[in-house]
Amino acid sequence: MGTPDFAVSSLERLIAEGHEVVGVFTQPDKPKGRKHVLTAPPVKECALLHGIPVYQPESLKNGEAMPILEELQPDLIVVAAYGMLLKGDVLHFPKYGCINVHASLLPKYRGAAPINRCILEGETETGVTTMQMDEGLDTGDILLSETLSIGENETAGELFDRLAVLGGTVLQKTLVALEAGTLTATPQDDALSTYAGLLSKEDSPVDWNRPARKVHDHIRGLSPWPSATAERDGKGLKLHASRLAPELSDADTGCSVPGQLYATKDSLYVRCGDGAYVELPEVQPVGSKKMAAGAYLLGHPIREGDTLS
Repeated sequence: MGTPDFAVSSLERLIAEGHEVVGVFTQPDKPKGRKHVLTAPPVKECALLHGIPVYQPESLKNGEAMPILEELQPDLIVVAAYGMLLKGDVLHFPKYGCINVHASLLPKYRGAAPINRCILEGETETGVTTMQMDEGLDTGDILLSETLSIGENETAGELFDRLAVLGGTVLQKTLVALEAGTLTATPQDDALSTYAGLLSKEDSPVDWNRPARKVHDHIRGLSPWPSATAERDGKGLKLHASRLAPELSDADTGCSVPGQLYATKDSLYVRCGDGAYVELPEVQPVGSKKMAAGAYLLGHPIREGDTLS
């Protein structure tokens, strides 16, 4: 049971290791893009490529899933970023229950957006945890976990790709231990839990009054979606990446207020609330394509006193 690219790595690993995948549950096809073209989830595309039956119930709350599971008779259900809550009838149906592949070091960052939230919070490491699912939100007993360091300038999208691969690896190690009878479950410490709620475009605007480190984490934590945003002269900009610029000071730039812009030929910098600077290596004017800072500056030169809001 899974939906986005993150879950594809786990499905592909199950197939590659010779496990018999008797069926795939994924969310219904959804319209995408400006033309609202009905698009299949990545997990569905992967399953069909391998000739695996696909099921797309609108909900798991109405009993629609149970007749399918009774027909398939799975020994185990693997769940990875499915996007639907599993209830007791589904959770307890397979002989070995349901194992979830979660992109955080539980109990930290339970919820739907753990990859983004760990970057937004300035974490320097994260990982993947497999857990034995219960009816809570990512509250089940921990089975295995592996840690991954987060790069200084790594975006959520880049981290997503690495965690997806790690997810397949941790899942396979979990199943090897399950088959060998050596798998042990450790209850989570709820006192250490944090919640990683869904993101929205309301999270996008950058507050330049914050310290540069917080601004940097905000920009990369929202990349590629919903994207950090700012305004210059009333026109919107999407910000997809950033870097800290510790070598700059107000004496170098002539800036004095948060959000004020400074530029060299190919680089664009913004002063933050603590007097430190972030560099914006690329920007995307609303309605245009993403472009390198140098290309943006050719058409949008910085004037004295220009600021982002």
